[in-house]
Amino acid sequence: MSAVPHLSRRRFLGAAATVPLATTGALALGAGTAHAADSAYVMGYFTESNTMLEANYGLHLAVSTDGLQWTPLNQNAPVVTPTLGAQGLRDPFIMRKQNGAFVVLATDLNGTDWTYDSVYIHVWDSTDLRTFTGYRLLKLHDMTDTHSWAPEAYWDASRGQYGILYSSVNSSGHNVIMVSYTTDFVTTSDPQVFFDPGYDVIDGDLAVDVNGVNYLYFKKNQTLAGARSTSLTPGSFTEFGTAAAHGGTEAPTLVKSLTTGTWYLWGDTYTPNGVFYAWQSSDLAAGTWTAVNQRLYTQPLNSKHCTIETITSAEYTNLVAKWGAPAWNRIKSYNYPARYVRHSNYVGRIDEYPFDPYTDSQWKLVPGLADSAGVSFQSVNYPTRYLRHYSYNLRLDVNDGTSAFAGDATFYRTAGLADSSWSSFRSYNNPTRYIRHSNYVLRIDPISTSTEQQDATFSVGY
Repeated sequence: MSAVPHLSRRRFLGAAATVPLATTGALALGAGTAHAADSAYVMGYFTESNTMLEANYGLHLAVSTDGLQWTPLNQNAPVVTPTLGAQGLRDPFIMRKQNGAFVVLATDLNGTDWTYDSVYIHVWDSTDLRTFTGYRLLKLHDMTDTHSWAPEAYWDASRGQYGILYSSVNSSGHNVIMVSYTTDFVTTSDPQVFFDPGYDVIDGDLAVDVNGVNYLYFKKNQTLAGARSTSLTPGSFTEFGTAAAHGGTEAPTLVKSLTTGTWYLWGDTYTPNGVFYAWQSSDLAAGTWTAVNQRLYTQPLNSKHCTIETITSAEYTNLVAKWGAPAWNRIKSYNYPARYVRHSNYVGRIDEYPFDPYTDSQWKLVPGLADSAGVSFQSVNYPTRYLRHYSYNLRLDVNDGTSAFAGDATFYRTAGLADSSWSSFRSYNNPTRYIRHSNYVLRIDPISTSTEQQDATFSVGY
């Protein structure tokens, strides 16, 4: 992306939905018709990893019942892939329209060729996110030597139209946030500059009509900054508040919890190994944010540039039935929640996400080899190998079929020693010892202190 070489975009919701969005007095960007029955979330994203082992520029989906812990669908493979334009997408966006159906928008870009400039975006229609119809390219502008990055849409009731926000370079040579209006996502009006503070900005994300004020968050100098206006008129937004950041951060997403008064602000790092971070605030008007503990949320494996929309419990069930939940798990450390259980050179350890090969952190929790009431950890990328203890250290060994190996590779899953909503794993043949990490290496030890309890506590997710 020529002017700013690491531009990106996503959406993320942050809490369970049991109250319709309309009752909160706020509409997050992209929220069309508020559905009283909405009780779950769907996320769209594409994937990249450190060495681009998992680079895939199709539309991926994940679901969640709380907006924090995510279940990738279709084994984290794409559910649909563009066949026009660059034949790849970035920055997907899912919105439920006023009629209750969904529309999917995405940047027309395959990979990281930032010199590729497209005046188009990808568009799909869908009634249920299980089938996608009407695939097309939608032209947003006629400007030359620029792009149409990170499209998002919102309903502008005063116009009776949808606004599509996106990033392009203006005549002054820096990125601004543009808007084009549409009623059908087939044609658009002449583009207008929506927000231009005089320097590079991308990734505009709106919360509409929050107590009469509209809030726009955007990427500014690798931070997530805010602006606000009492109208949706292009050019009416002015900056306010304190920017949030975690290193180089981009692609903000604002959402209000549907069960509390908390607002969440999500962003991720702009490098290929993007990591999501979240902040929270009890007062959006204050413009200040507090980091959310990473224990509370887990992004889908290798996900980048997310979009999130609320769905009903029936839609959640139908999506899982259509695409299927993963056949594998990832296991997160309690006291180092940025780290996940993996094998490296056949040694069991916890390392900071992300890393490649990412498959080193994927496990099948199968019935225990020595006792089916327990569990054994089968490696996904080395399926003949299991985590077992040897001289109290955990390593990845080939199952030799012996009873000794089966005993060493079997553990009982219990309530987490540091947090009962998490999990701990007690050794089958050394029942006074639990799996724990020490200097990031896994072993089995007796557990007594609070630090050891934390070392021995894990979350099993995706």
